[in-house]
Amino acid sequence: MSKLRHLLILLFAAGWFWPDAAHAGMPSITLTDVARLRFQTISFFLMGGLTSAWVVKVAWNVLQRDFQKLPRLSYGRALAVVGLWGLLFILVLTMISGARELMTPGAWERQGWTYQLASDPDPATQGAAADADETSLDQRRAKLAQLGTALLAHAARNAGQFPSQADFDAWDEEPKTLPDLASVPYFYVPGRIVNESGRILAYEPNVYGDESLVLMTDGLIQAMTPAELREALNGEPSP
Repeated sequence: MSKLRHLLILLFAAGWFWPDAAHAGMPSITLTDVARLRFQTISFFLMGGLTSAWVVKVAWNVLQRDFQKLPRLSYGRALAVVGLWGLLFILVLTMISGARELMTPGAWERQGWTYQLASDPDPATQGAAADADETSLDQRRAKLAQLGTALLAHAARNAGQFPSQADFDAWDEEPKTLPDLASVPYFYVPGRIVNESGRILAYEPNVYGDESLVLMTDGLIQAMTPAELREALNGEPSP
C-alpha cells in the first residue's frame, strides 16, 4: 500500500511538472480557459493538502520519539487532521465575516461565496457634494476665471502654449482647486494653444449638480451637462 501511494504521488508530480508537447497536424483536445484555471486551482490546493498532511505526519512522528505515550500517526490520519483543521479555519473565517457585516452594515457586498468592500467614492471627492451646495455660482465662476488668468499668463510667457499636464500638476493648489474644496482639482486638458478658440481648457468635476462650469481656451466660461461635456471633448480622455 505504501509503494502504491508513493507511485501515485510520483505520477501526479510528473504530470504536474511535465511540459506540454505540440504535435503538428494532430488534433488537440484542450480545456477552456475557465476550466483550465479551475483545474489548476483545484490541483494546487489538492497538492498543498497532500503535502501538508505529509509534513504533519513527519513532524508528529519525530515528536513521538521523545514522547512515547503519543501514538504513531499514519498518512491517512494526517490527512484527516489537516482536513479537520481546514474546516475549522473556514468556520472561524465565516464567523469573522458575519460579525464584520453586523458591525458595519452596508459596507460589504457579496462577491460569489465571499464578501468584498463596497465601492467607495473617489477619496478626492468624498464630502464634496455636501460642501458644493454651499458654493454659489458666482464663487465658482470667479474661481474658474482666476484659473483662466493664471493659464493665460503662462501661455503669454511660453509663445502661446498652455502648460503641460506635468506643469499643471506642479502648480500650487490654490489656483487649480475648486472653491471651498481645496482637495479637489479642476480637470485640465493639456496640449492647447491660445490661438485655438472654442476648445475646452479646464472644467469642474461633476460635484455641483447637473451642470459643470467649463473654461475655454479663449477665456470664456460656460455651463455644460455631462453629455455636452463628453461631446465637446470629442472622445479625448480626461486627465
